[in-house]
Amino acid sequence: AAPGKLLVVPVDGSRWLSMREVLDGLSQKGHEIVVLAPEVNIHIKPSENFVMKMYPIPFTKEEVHGSI
Repeated sequence: AAPGKLLVVPVDGSRWLSMREVLDGLSQKGHEIVVLAPEVNIHIKPSENFVMKMYPIPFTKEEVHGSI
């Protein structure tokens, strides 16, 4: 299969940690990946394997961290 373009809108938490491994593998196979994530999150961090786009949310970092 030919490499393609992927848009990923992840949910923060343990599912993201598993998904990141998959994205790393897809990136190594030539896929172009854009991850769309909230500005305030716990686990979703930039990587050299994908482009990260952030969007604002109406919560502070303290509110997000306090909800887990």
